Amino acid sequence: MGTSVLSLRIDGDLLERLRHRAAKRGMSVQDYVVRTLMRDDFDERFQAAVEETERFYGVT
Repeated sequence: MGTSVLSLRIDGDLLERLRHRAAKRGMSVQDYVVRTLMRDDFDERFQAAVEETERFYGVT
């Protein structure tokens, strides 16, 4: 699977907050945003798997 480019416009204040958070972690803004999106995607997929397992076993 290759990579693609995503371009977006964000508020200047938000960009500054992202820069600050990324810098605290020694990351670029791009890496910080990508990792945040990946973590959020994982959380959603994990929660869906938990819910499916609970439905399978009848856990409420």
